[in-house]
Amino acid sequence: MVDIQSRKIHVSVEEIWHEGGPVADVPQRKASAFAIIDNPFAGKYVEDIADFMEDLKPLGLMLAQRLIDVLGGAEHVQGYGKGAIVGSNGEIEHGALWHVPGGYAMRELLGDAKAIVPSTKKVGAPGTRLDIPVTNINASYVRGHFDAMEIGCNDGPKANELLLALVMTSGGRVHDRVGGLRVEDIKGVDGLR
Repeated sequence: MVDIQSRKIHVSVEEIWHEGGPVADVPQRKASAFAIIDNPFAGKYVEDIADFMEDLKPLGLMLAQRLIDVLGGAEHVQGYGKGAIVGSNGEIEHGALWHVPGGYAMRELLGDAKAIVPSTKKVGAPGTRLDIPVTNINASYVRGHFDAMEIGCNDGPKANELLLALVMTSGGRVHDRVGGLRVEDIKGVDGLR
């Protein structure tokens, strides 16, 4: 078991009142939380890395809880996504280790979220930015929730680090008007519709 030590934790909240159209009565809120940690596999090829996902589960739960708290509780969360930036001495597979602990942490704390958690990852230097895709927590086909949130920071991840991020939103895009499945029409049986 690897002891996870975060060098930095960052939590950010955006409130979107409008994008040139009518001002919303209640803003759409997007929140991101990420941790920058040491990458125990940086600089070398290690065959068996999957056990590290278990070590990352407490970090996933902590970041997910912070997002739920800043959005006012699980009942206010409608969208989610996850992502990772791997420092330059790592490999893309190290970012893939975040899929289980990041995704399942959000689904566990949100109760009965049915949709797969969309994700992205890449290798990059300090200052690299990442657009994390967002979809509805119960039905991936809710078109009004197709969105993204950009994350990153100026001093990470360093070459031997991982930046592991989660995103949650309070709703769909503020001026959603392109049709498709609506939140009120979700069947909630397959994670898609």
